[in-house]
Amino acid sequence: MTGRDVLRINQLEISLKTGHRILNGVELGIAPGRILGVIGESGAGKSMIGSAIADTLPRGLGISGGSIAFDGLTLTDMNAKTRRDLLGRDIGFIPQEPMSALNPSLTIGHQVCHHLARIGLRTAKARKDRAVELFAEVGLDRPQALLENYPHQLSGGMLQRVLIAMAFASNPRLVIADEPTTALDVTIQKKVVELIARTRELHNTSVLFITHDLQLAAEICDDVSVLYAGRIVETGSAHRIINAPRHPYSRCLNLATPNLTGPMAPLMILPKTMPGPVERTEMQGCEFAARCPLVEDLCQTSRPPLAESAPGHWSACHWPERTGSVRAPAETGQAGGWTLGCTPVLRAKGLGKTYRQHDWLGRVREVQALRNLDFEIREGEFVGIVGESGSGKSSLTKMIVGLEDVTSGELEVAGLNRTTTPRAQFFDKVQLVFQDPQSALNPRRRIGSLVTQALEARGGSLSAADHKALVTGLLAKVMLPPEVAERFPDQLSGGQKQRVNIARALCSNPRLLIADEIVSGLDVSVQAQILELLRALRREAKFSLLLVSHDLAVVRHVCDRTLVMCKGEIVEQGPVEEVFGNPQHPYTRELVAAAHGALVQADA
Repeated sequence: MTGRDVLRINQLEISLKTGHRILNGVELGIAPGRILGVIGESGAGKSMIGSAIADTLPRGLGISGGSIAFDGLTLTDMNAKTRRDLLGRDIGFIPQEPMSALNPSLTIGHQVCHHLARIGLRTAKARKDRAVELFAEVGLDRPQALLENYPHQLSGGMLQRVLIAMAFASNPRLVIADEPTTALDVTIQKKVVELIARTRELHNTSVLFITHDLQLAAEICDDVSVLYAGRIVETGSAHRIINAPRHPYSRCLNLATPNLTGPMAPLMILPKTMPGPVERTEMQGCEFAARCPLVEDLCQTSRPPLAESAPGHWSACHWPERTGSVRAPAETGQAGGWTLGCTPVLRAKGLGKTYRQHDWLGRVREVQALRNLDFEIREGEFVGIVGESGSGKSSLTKMIVGLEDVTSGELEVAGLNRTTTPRAQFFDKVQLVFQDPQSALNPRRRIGSLVTQALEARGGSLSAADHKALVTGLLAKVMLPPEVAERFPDQLSGGQKQRVNIARALCSNPRLLIADEIVSGLDVSVQAQILELLRALRREAKFSLLLVSHDLAVVRHVCDRTLVMCKGEIVEQGPVEEVFGNPQHPYTRELVAAAHGALVQADA
């Protein structure tokens, strides 16, 4: 850090009213025109840094120590009005959820022009012209027409571009981007990242980029600080921290991330969970000690300071030179070559889906969501579906589980025709694992009741002893201890909730399991737990899996084959290694290029 830093955070502490610390001694600095990434798991305190700068800390939290300096001005000493005047004008903010950040009852133009008025554009014409200019700058088509649209009429990627345009509208000195690409499609994610980088270069803006995605940080950031349990445990250049980390936590995060290339290997699963504010405040030693594969007695009693372990590279570890010795666990059992059945569990031939839309005059418009799909899934086979939002993935899964009717073609599930067979006969044969376990689990029911909900749907009943045995068996399948059965969902972590979600789907012994973006937006450590769980369940070979994901590396890690969907059609399908290693269709090449962060050229 130097005197020229646009942002300088010194020994920042954020605490609860009880005195328990959320952030402890955080030091960060960003030079003009640089992008600093802050990475770590949920609960580490990443978003608290952005909230402290923007003066939007949640109620009950406050800055208890340290300072935040912006462009030579100490933000923590300013009165509320002076600080508020800086926000939006000199400090821009890109929030994580674009839909919740924009008012659904107001047009895009109204909200953007209101922001422009706040930063000093006085006339309505000047504001409108500037809004159109900004939309064109961030690559939005029909910028004039977009002013009249409402948020629900735009895709997630388009809404994120609107927020980026607003953040850079006043050519600010600093922009805070809080998980701006979470759960976006890989191609949209690449466009958003390129847009932030391009706008940074155009205006020499500094960016604080908050993310849990290591690969994304490596692609866009100049420097990276790794946050764990409220402390910076490693900081340095992005390239070195991603490729040659000097702290075991950074190394573990890297090993927990699936790759799109290279040999297949099990992912690193971190034991236990990150300590909470109460526990971390009372700790004498290293916060990571309970989960660290290199832990020794000294780690439990002495907290290592953040010290320079190599030129320009700082690490809070007693033995940073040992970090390279951390390895993912060896593969146990059969690593591949799964034996697949000959009978298709799912078969689609000429499958199509058309929606009928009525306008306010009663006119009918037909929209083809799916066209002429031909594919099958065999017994024990794991198949992935990839494609952008709007490609038809969700419409297809809804038809398979019976939430949508088949418009044209044939769809057979477990040998039964989906069109002519009563829906009740499919309940035990197809199960869906939802994307968000928090909303999928009833918070008022205990886990033992939730995992056996399939019995209620078919009117079955078991004795207390048999029910307990079934619950214990289901929890064991997803590697959860029996005592979890007596807990409520709010008493579990995100990864544990998703395991319960999977256990509930397995209760009826389905022939086909559909997993819809089940690791989207999860921390890499939690994602690794779920992916390795699916691979472990695979060894039983008692069900087939249809995995819907926008993350190509996730599909490669779990699946045998993949279907690539674009605008309602399957444009390419085949073994995962062939499709991702040597894509033939231009759209597949675009997806793979976006996932790699580099252009993949077609073979001559």
